[in-house]
Amino acid sequence: MDVYHAVRTRQSIRGFTGRPVPREALRRVLSAAADAPSGSNIQPWNVCVVSGDALAVLKKTVAARVAAGDSGDEREFATYPPELDPLYRERMAAAGEVIYGRRGVQRGDAAGRARIRAENWSCFGAGTALFYYVDRDMPPPRWADVGIHLQTVMLLLRAEGLHSCTQEVWAEYHRSVAGVTTPPPRRLLFCGMSIGFADPASVPPRPRRAPLAETVTFLD
Repeated sequence: MDVYHAVRTRQSIRGFTGRPVPREALRRVLSAAADAPSGSNIQPWNVCVVSGDALAVLKKTVAARVAAGDSGDEREFATYPPELDPLYRERMAAAGEVIYGRRGVQRGDAAGRARIRAENWSCFGAGTALFYYVDRDMPPPRWADVGIHLQTVMLLLRAEGLHSCTQEVWAEYHRSVAGVTTPPPRRLLFCGMSIGFADPASVPPRPRRAPLAETVTFLD
């Protein structure tokens, strides 16, 4: 698949078919993604591939916690700054319109938004998920390396005809995830990623991206 096509067709899918993800495809993707760049080649990503009964147990465990009103474990990192710049808030609101508005859930509908958000814990129907860990003592530049690996995996998945959705929300229930992945104490859960074949009916319109002039400066 052409790289430009992979980038254009990669988007966060929140609805997958029940078709299993071939293990050999995942091995190809993760083997190739090992060539993603990292500072001093330390390769700080640590990935757990979870599927089958193990993922079913995790989905059930977290869904039960959410249904019981459990707001999750203590947060181990901030997802956004306390005061988000208005420009970024505007972009976030536009993304929310794509996720919630197209399903008839308005901004003030807390119950409706919670219902849709809870679909994260089913991996949106996907039967395979990756969970990304990083050592707790890694500074921000090495977190960037993990992000590069994530993007590399997502683009390679497109070459396999697969889609994905990265989910930082899994970090809210990191103890339940650890009950399945059993990471060593030094590692922190960064995010999950649902993987599968997209349900065509669930593919959303692409959110508007900022124009190049808003994010890039050319200096001659």
